[in-house]
This record gives sequence, C-alpha cells and structure tokens, in this order.
Amino acid sequence: MSANRRFRRVVRIGPVQVATYNDGRGREKHTAACTAPRCGFATDYDSRAAAELAARTHRCRVR
Repeated sequence: MSANRRFRRVVRIGPVQVATYNDGRGREKHTAACTAPRCGFATDYDSRAAAELAARTHRCRVR
C-alpha cells in the first residue's frame, strides 16, 4: 500500500523543498527534501521551523 500524501505550503529554499502534510494518523508533519540529482536528502519533522532550518543549513555533498 503506497502513501498518498497531499503536500501544502510548499516552499523552495535553495535546492531543498519544504512542505507540510498530514500523516496516516492525522498528525501534521513537515518534510524537507533536496531536489539535486543523486543527493538523497529527505527527512520528516514535527515542526515547520525545524524543517526550514534543515533546508537552510543543508549542503549537498554531490556536485
């Protein structure tokens, strides 16, 4: 069974996109994911501030 997530409040900070979604239990979660090729950075957070901080401080190792 795949997760059908509806992202909202999507913003782009450099190569990282930050978005808000509801998880399977109805809780609000926030994710930060890098869109650079072969980077692979993607994490979920409980607060929007933490996701945006991760986006601002992320540095891709792949160039």
